[in-house]
Amino acid sequence: MEEAVFPFSAILGQEELKLALLLNAVDPGVGGMLALGDRGTAKSTTVRALGQMLRFAGLEMPVVTLPLGASDDRVLGSLDLEAALVHGEKRFAPGLLAEAHGGFLYIDEVNLLDDYLVDLLLDVAASGVNHVERDGLSVTHPARFVLVGSGNPEEGELRPQLEDRFGLAVHVRTIRDPDIRREIVRRRLAFGDDPVGFSGAWRAEDAALAERVCAARERLAEVDLPHRSVDQIVSLVIEAGTTGHRGEIVIARAARAHAALAGRPAVGPADIGAVAAMALRHRCARAPFEDDASVASRIAAAVERAGCTG
Repeated sequence: MEEAVFPFSAILGQEELKLALLLNAVDPGVGGMLALGDRGTAKSTTVRALGQMLRFAGLEMPVVTLPLGASDDRVLGSLDLEAALVHGEKRFAPGLLAEAHGGFLYIDEVNLLDDYLVDLLLDVAASGVNHVERDGLSVTHPARFVLVGSGNPEEGELRPQLEDRFGLAVHVRTIRDPDIRREIVRRRLAFGDDPVGFSGAWRAEDAALAERVCAARERLAEVDLPHRSVDQIVSLVIEAGTTGHRGEIVIARAARAHAALAGRPAVGPADIGAVAAMALRHRCARAPFEDDASVASRIAAAVERAGCTG
């Protein structure tokens, strides 16, 4: 029996995390997402709920989880030992990258994963191809997936050059609002008592959201990115003091996906402002001892000066 998954629409208080996932579902070219923050804040629950929600509209984007201790063979694929031993055949056994094709590859505690493996995953995610040379096999297969990583920075930092390779970054914090916390408790208990009934109560909202994502994917290529919007994006990226040129490209793609999700024919200031922090917070050059709040203020000021607050 398939394990019950908490409904995506029923998840409270993590709106930025949910939006970042939806934008990647609309346009996988956004480049994935990194979610860092406190333990017990529904990061894993939200990612797994996304794949289930999308199926309501017939959109198959599987969410494949990469265990922290997974071997190279399990990730990349390897020789099928049963075929080799029983039938004397050299046959390829697909790994997690093949399973994630067309969907999401999710790594919990990505900051604890071996850097070599993270590098490899990012390269495959960027190229969309996995090439395996081992055990006398030479296999190339498509592996187009959205890479999603989550973790708690207190348990280990991710190298800055690896952070930059994720399209969007969200900070997931413990919710302080008592009313929201009470509702989270009520929903979680209701789901635990009756997963089928609780999921059924949220089916209509999940289905409607899935249809929005499908419609956005279909109209994405027709969403216009005006010259004025490009000028605003470049201006705010420079003002925010980011490193490299990925920032403006990610903002452009994410803003276009945001406009498509909202049903708008063209990117506007509101779309740029909605995605700027997610695209830039992990790309801003930091002064010594500068904290997250200071970086957030700098980005917010850059967004305002670029006229992207409305």
